[in-house]
Amino acid sequence: MQIPRGDERRQNYIGGQWQEPSTGKYEPCVNPADTSEVLGHFPRSGAADAKAAVDAAAKAFPGWAATPGPERGRIVGRAHAILKAKVDLLAEALCREEGKVFGEARGEILKGLNLLEFYAGEGFRQHGRTIPSESRSTLSFTLRQPVGPVALITPWNFPFAIPVWKTAPALVAGCTVVLKPASLTPICTHLLAEAFIEAGVPAGVLNVLTGPGSAVGDVLVDDPRIRAISFTGSNEVGTRLYQRAAARGARVTAEMGGKNPVVVLDDADLDLAAEGILQGAFGSTGQRCTATSRVVVTPGISPKLTEALVEKARKIRVGNGMTQGVQMGPAVDMGQLKTDLEAIAAAKAEGARLLCGGERLSSAEYERGFFCAPTVFDKVEPGTKLAREEVFGPVLALQSARDFEEALHLANDVQFGLTASIYTRDYFHVMRFVEPAWARRRWPRRARTSSPISRPSGSTTLAPSARRTSTEHVSLQPALTLRPPPATLRSFEGGIACCAAGPRFHGCSPPWRGSLSGSSGRR
Repeated sequence: MQIPRGDERRQNYIGGQWQEPSTGKYEPCVNPADTSEVLGHFPRSGAADAKAAVDAAAKAFPGWAATPGPERGRIVGRAHAILKAKVDLLAEALCREEGKVFGEARGEILKGLNLLEFYAGEGFRQHGRTIPSESRSTLSFTLRQPVGPVALITPWNFPFAIPVWKTAPALVAGCTVVLKPASLTPICTHLLAEAFIEAGVPAGVLNVLTGPGSAVGDVLVDDPRIRAISFTGSNEVGTRLYQRAAARGARVTAEMGGKNPVVVLDDADLDLAAEGILQGAFGSTGQRCTATSRVVVTPGISPKLTEALVEKARKIRVGNGMTQGVQMGPAVDMGQLKTDLEAIAAAKAEGARLLCGGERLSSAEYERGFFCAPTVFDKVEPGTKLAREEVFGPVLALQSARDFEEALHLANDVQFGLTASIYTRDYFHVMRFVEPAWARRRWPRRARTSSPISRPSGSTTLAPSARRTSTEHVSLQPALTLRPPPATLRSFEGGIACCAAGPRFHGCSPPWRGSLSGSSGRR
């Protein structure tokens, strides 16, 4: 396991083999903090490669679905042990390919390892339920079964944690996987695949390929053998994906963006609020769907909070994440840097007041990277682009509210509903905030950017997300009704009737002697 360098070429992993792309084309992976550093070349795959990956996943599915859950979990556990011995190498790879500072990168690796460890145990917890029946002669229960082959499309901003977050539960649930990482950040996903291969994942169960969404992603979305799709990325792409997948009845889970508010009331702890906001806004260069992009503040604390935020933002040390003491890295590429600068220009044009930052850093230290200064605006009016549209960069908007009620209204006045936070000492306001706020993740006195690994996470409005930290989004719980002969409830000779969401036994017999009747369609 090593970080690729220079002209080294990596391949797709399909059907248990490393393969050249059918197109014969490759593209470089470069360090966004220093574009002179090339981190190998990765396949620019085409539709034929995506079809081959789906073929392999479909072929491997019956055998993998029949593998006992604990054994599937043990493979995930072995991958965890392999990767745990390589934490610093993985953190360096992440830092170089995506731009996070080393400490953040290492934190992401540890998060991914925690996820692997958690899901390894889920192999023993694929529980069904027993359901009370209105009939004395009927026993109702559910089983958990994999939906089938799944496609996992992951973003560039968390190139280790999110592939783990999607892949581990899918494998433990019994699904076979086609994993397509972002072309900008493929290295961590390749290292993850190497660990699973060493851990003993069977051929075809995990398939990894890189390439443009227009060629690879379209095949994965449209192929009827892919029964579920998990996507993290832009709202535009995710919305189209939902529409196309729904047309053929495939399951979709997606997380597509946020415009996350922090509400600060007059009685808040000023230092605590300022530190939390800065971490939420400028950690990971603001390149997180859960980043703090808006602060809604009431008049009594607004001047002091604004002063503290600007003073601290100006002191943030920006640079190459491998350099000790650096606190914020670059944008991931020139396209994202342009998006940041365009958002800044639009905010100025709409009347927002620039308090600090607002420019590309271009001195000798920064000339080979994509660096934007930490930026703070105030006087950001409701309805303007900076108040409503995601930037995905180190740009923070301050909005004023007369009181708690107006602050709550402004916090909800966006099309996204991902995270929201409040700083106050008044628990009445905390509880009032938690209930009506649209965001699915709400954090009193903390600008939170992630969830506990064992807790399902989701969102509302235009950032829909299934309960992602769970095997539930890649498994079925078909309801079965067992009707034994009237003579005895101990006999299992009776028929088993399935509801419309009944199970499907892919090449394996049910573990009982009764006959199977009813619909076997999958929801």
